[in-house]
Amino acid sequence: MILTIPFSIILFITLTTAAVGIYNLVTRPVLEYRPRTDIITKPRLSILIPARNEEKTIGRLLRTIGQQTYRNIEIIVLDDHSEDRTAEIVRSAANTEPRLRLIDGKPLPKGWTGKNWACHQLALQAKGDLLLFIDADVELVPEAISSAVATIENSTVAMLSVFPTQLMESFGERLVVPLMNWILLSFLPLRLVSNSQHTRFVAANGQFILIWKDTYQEVGGHAAMKDKIVEDMEIARALKKSGHRILTLLGGDMIACRMYSGVTESVNGFTKNFYAGFNTSPIGFILVLLLMTIVFLGPFIAVIEYPLFVYPIVLILLNRLSISVLSRQSIIYNIILHPIQILFMAIIGFLSVEAYTSNQILWKGRRL
Repeated sequence: MILTIPFSIILFITLTTAAVGIYNLVTRPVLEYRPRTDIITKPRLSILIPARNEEKTIGRLLRTIGQQTYRNIEIIVLDDHSEDRTAEIVRSAANTEPRLRLIDGKPLPKGWTGKNWACHQLALQAKGDLLLFIDADVELVPEAISSAVATIENSTVAMLSVFPTQLMESFGERLVVPLMNWILLSFLPLRLVSNSQHTRFVAANGQFILIWKDTYQEVGGHAAMKDKIVEDMEIARALKKSGHRILTLLGGDMIACRMYSGVTESVNGFTKNFYAGFNTSPIGFILVLLLMTIVFLGPFIAVIEYPLFVYPIVLILLNRLSISVLSRQSIIYNIILHPIQILFMAIIGFLSVEAYTSNQILWKGRRL
């Protein structure tokens, strides 16, 4: 009896997450290529890029934007008090791209996070019918924006958010970065984000948010979320509470991003968002974290003495396989490294709670 109860719980959870992973794989919530016949005429699109110390990536993003087949755009970059060559790179790009302009960020007011303040200033400058908030480390294929605009129009949704395909080059990144898509696609049937109006089914990624300007203003924009660390999720919740539909997709072959460049940067980045994204109390989050660690790591230890645990292990590996294929990640790395990734998840989770509750969250040299 002592073994039966925890085994049943673990088996149920691993069976459920395997089913969710397979459902997501079968339904393919991925941004697909959608050609448009009026890519020059309408609607007007404002591409808004908050940039703080982005000299390594901002030039590449601007080049991929310049190659877009969708032409009716304006590009606005806000230099958020960068301490590197970000502004210089943008000014140089503007010499050959007349649709691009650089604005200097104003001092951060009390009660705002840096990114929310930057996005708010960008939105005030925007003249488009659609707003695209995009991070400086994102990469786009030439048809990406055209396909995104066609998708938001054809789906009749207020906002389209995309989780870019994550590019990983170092071993340290492979220990941490895959956790984002694993958590997202193991516990959330992504199609329900648009098919259900329940606020429980919410997912959004601030790396790529395409939203109608009038709807953005209706829910208060970033000003209404000025002190929120995971403002993307808060905007998504606000839209659903207002009766709007949202759509969340994966980047597939269209949109990619290398978020971090090593294990330290990866841990720091996920520490910033992990706890805040769950929208729960610290105690509730820690309990969920402990349960996830036991369920997805415990069987690999228990199977040594209790062979019955091979069944949840098979389900865990099936889940990892499904999500790796859907996310365009290495199946071999994610399966072999799974136990270590779960350990990193637990460590990052506790660090995230500690940093959040002690108001010690730092990002790009600034306290949030």
